[in-house]
Amino acid sequence: MKKVTGICIFLILGTTQVASQKDAVAQLPDISSFHQDLFVPKITEGKPKAGKRVRQTLASYQNTDVYHLVYLPTDYKEGEKYPVIIEFPGNGPYTSAYGDVSTGQVDGCNLGYGLSEGKGFIWVSMPFISTNGQENQKWWWGNIEATKKYCIDVVNEVCNKFGGDASNLILAGFSRGAIAVNYIGLHDNEISNLWKAFIVNSHYDGLKTWDYPNSDKASAIERLKRLNGRPQLICAEGQGTRKTKNYIAQSGIKGNFTFLDIPIRNHTNSWPLYELKERETVRTWLSQIIEKN
Repeated sequence: MKKVTGICIFLILGTTQVASQKDAVAQLPDISSFHQDLFVPKITEGKPKAGKRVRQTLASYQNTDVYHLVYLPTDYKEGEKYPVIIEFPGNGPYTSAYGDVSTGQVDGCNLGYGLSEGKGFIWVSMPFISTNGQENQKWWWGNIEATKKYCIDVVNEVCNKFGGDASNLILAGFSRGAIAVNYIGLHDNEISNLWKAFIVNSHYDGLKTWDYPNSDKASAIERLKRLNGRPQLICAEGQGTRKTKNYIAQSGIKGNFTFLDIPIRNHTNSWPLYELKERETVRTWLSQIIEKN
C-alpha cells in the first residue's frame, strides 16, 4: 500500500509540475502586445534582386513542385560578398492555442529577415524534400538524403551566383527546423562542414524521441559531436531553453553555446519581426560571429 501511495504522489507531483509550467507560459505576454516594425516581403517570381524574396528551384528539380526562396538584401551590390542565413521551417499545418500558425512551407520562414532587418545578409528559406522528390515536405523529413543534397547545392548556387560568402554561412531553424539544424545540418561531415554558426529556435535534436529514425539521444549526441565548438545560439519562448541546457550539459559535449529565453507565450518564428530586446541580443551575437574571420 505504501508503495502504491508513493507512486500516486509521484504522479500527482509530476502532473502538478507540468501544469504549473504551462500556467507560467500562459501568463507571459502575447506577441501581439509588442510593436511589429518589420514585415517580410511578398514572394515574387523571376531573377533575385535587392530587396526581393524570390521563388527558385534547382535545375535538377525544374519539373517538380520543389522550391526554395532567395532574398537579396536591400543593400545588395553585384560582385560583393554577403553572409548567408539558411533557414529551415517548422512542421505544418499547425495552429497553437494562441493562434500561432505554421504552414510547414518555406513561405513561413521569418527568422532570417527579422534578425538581419533585410540588409547585410542573403537569406534563403530552405525546404525539406518529399519522399517521392516531387514537392516540399510539410511534416517532418521526407527524403533526408535528398534534403541534404538540395541544401548543399543551393548553398553552392547562392555563393557562386549571388555573392554568398562561403566562410560566413549561418544555419537557422524554428521548431521542426530547429531540430533540423542538428538533424540535417550535422547529418554528416559533408554538410556539417558548411556552417560557421547556428541559430536554434524552439525544440532541440535529441531532447525528445520522436516518431522518425535516429531521433534518440545517442544518435543525436553523435551528430552534436560534429559541432566541434562552433557557436550555437539556442532560443525558445518562455523558459524553453532550460531543458536543452541540461541536456547539453549531461551530454558531456563542450561547446560555444548561448541560451536565450524569449519572454512571450507564443510558439512562433515571427518574434524577430517585433521590437523585443532579445532580437537585439541575437543581432549582436550575429555581428560578432561574422566579424570573426
